[in-house]
Amino acid sequence: MAALDAGKFNPWAMALAQFDAVADRMKLDSGLKEALRTPRCQTAVACPVRMDNGTVRVFQGYRVRHSDALGPGKGGIRYHPDVSLDEVKALAMWMTWKTAVVGLPYGGAKGGIACDPKSMSASEKERLTRRFTREIVDAIGPEKDIPAPDVNTDPQVMAWIVDEYSALRGHPVPAIVTGKPVAIGGSLGRNEATARGAFFCVQHAADAIGMDLANTSAAVEGYGNAGYFAARFLHEAGVRIVALCDSKGGVRNADGLDPEAVLAHKKSTGSVKGFPEGEPATCEDVLTAECDILVPAALENEVNSSIAKRIGARIVAEAANGPTTPEADAILEAKGTMVIPDILCNAGGVTVSYFEWVQNLQSFFWTEDDVNRKLAEVMARAFRAVHEMSVWEKCSMRTAAYMRAVTRVAEAMRLRGYCA
Repeated sequence: MAALDAGKFNPWAMALAQFDAVADRMKLDSGLKEALRTPRCQTAVACPVRMDNGTVRVFQGYRVRHSDALGPGKGGIRYHPDVSLDEVKALAMWMTWKTAVVGLPYGGAKGGIACDPKSMSASEKERLTRRFTREIVDAIGPEKDIPAPDVNTDPQVMAWIVDEYSALRGHPVPAIVTGKPVAIGGSLGRNEATARGAFFCVQHAADAIGMDLANTSAAVEGYGNAGYFAARFLHEAGVRIVALCDSKGGVRNADGLDPEAVLAHKKSTGSVKGFPEGEPATCEDVLTAECDILVPAALENEVNSSIAKRIGARIVAEAANGPTTPEADAILEAKGTMVIPDILCNAGGVTVSYFEWVQNLQSFFWTEDDVNRKLAEVMARAFRAVHEMSVWEKCSMRTAAYMRAVTRVAEAMRLRGYCA
């Protein structure tokens, strides 16, 4: 879904503005600041693919590793028509802060291909994935840069990458990606991890502001993997889901929506739009719905200043990456809205990806209960640290999360002598 401020905001400029504000507040050394503003590695490739009709199309692909100060790069690969180098750079930088804020031994990375996967057959997507893997084979690796699913990619896409990369290296390399099918080394609990981590954050945020989840309502923008599971977990906790949408439209019902029924409707029709047990709604309607909890779970820049002025939710849980523009962020902060920033709120996915990577390297696999328990511990520890810093520093949760993350990465760079 297109961001309302798409013509005004560049994701990379937005990511830099967020970082600069925190770096200046911290009085970060100018050399370290410049190093952290600059991606370590940028790869742009052309991917010629023979389509089912016999023609050849050339797709543009990117892989960016923003930082490796704390460990190998980590971040997803997205397939979307609007993918650009600036978007991928921004997403890679956000991954650096995300892995740092929850204490993972990773740097940030991201990848993407400018394509419309919804108009492509499965065989076309497979050929594109394999070609992209061949083009970036030297930029990725289980000890260098580990991809994962993102927008419009899934465990099947990761399976193709595992197969192609392993063939190129001449031996099985299951740890080259995370988010794989469990049958070939994926982790139990990974599919729900992003939303489960966001749900844990909402629970902690509700406790922090004295909100009883069982007597609240929520709206969820975006109904892919993260949006659906977020809605389901909230619904199971007694939260009334009053509005939902995907890229084609939405639905609202003040009495509540059943996430499972909405998902069944989407599977049969291709969208939540037209769900019979509610009224039609636009994504703007969903973002500004009367509710206690708002979960943006789609793309970046969806919550702009115009939207922010009309948001009445007490908690905004950013299950998407970069959904809130800096102007909107300032408005929400002035209103006293608790925004759980993306680099904390949706870090459950990369946390369980880390668990998967560890399991692959050890060839020893955990139960789903083990995964979920460890995820709960990581998210609780990270939320508590960020919230305590926000109180101590008298700043927003986003600023506190960035301060925690930037401090950790900058210290690693100092110790390793990056700017020597």
